[in-house]
Amino acid sequence: MRGMTPGEVRIGTSGWSYDHWTDVLYPPGASSKRLEAYVAEFDTVELNASFYRWPRASVFGGWRERVPPGFLMAVKAPRGLTHARKLRDPDEWGRRIGDGLDALGDAAGFLLFQLPPDFERDDERLARALEAMPRGVPVAVELRHRSWDDEAVYRLLESHGAASCVMSGAHLPCVLRATAETVYVRLHGPDTEHLYAGSYSDDDLHWWAARITEWRDGGHSVVAYFNNDGEGHAVRNARRLKEILGL
Repeated sequence: MRGMTPGEVRIGTSGWSYDHWTDVLYPPGASSKRLEAYVAEFDTVELNASFYRWPRASVFGGWRERVPPGFLMAVKAPRGLTHARKLRDPDEWGRRIGDGLDALGDAAGFLLFQLPPDFERDDERLARALEAMPRGVPVAVELRHRSWDDEAVYRLLESHGAASCVMSGAHLPCVLRATAETVYVRLHGPDTEHLYAGSYSDDDLHWWAARITEWRDGGHSVVAYFNNDGEGHAVRNARRLKEILGL
């Protein structure tokens, strides 16, 4: 990962290819050029497809060739590791992840562990998984079960240089805690009952801009990804947050 400088902020979306983003981000008939349309406006993205099926190294290499210098792609860890195994026996996945991120090269950003909401706290398993990941790869961990909200867990993440993902979304704990040099934020939508739904209001976005400014003032860099893709809300919200922050 290209090191982010203190105070640097990047705003993007979770995923870049959605049919319902036509006329919001890309013109009709641009299905083969969606990534090119995305990188023309944003300097970072969170890869979602890797969660469902881990791509071959050649696919990561192809993405590297299609993004401009300085672009960062956060990569979501496979559900085989985070959901099926719940971080058990991480070594094999660590090697496969390393091959993919090596091919992504200097476009590789964070590796994201999105843990399932029924995965209760297990410090030993989390520590073992962090140790099994490729050296030099920064990891962000989205801890959805409330049992993880404990000072000892945050100290564990700090000791591994891992970011505790700051979340916004229905029934998710929003803990404004920075455990790494870069703060990793995921915005799953403002709807109080359903994840990935709704559009953030201007007041909401100003509130998040204030939090980001506080982290910047504290010497942190920040990456934030909108995951409320329906109706193009993520694109519009990301644009507006960038505007508020003067990016």
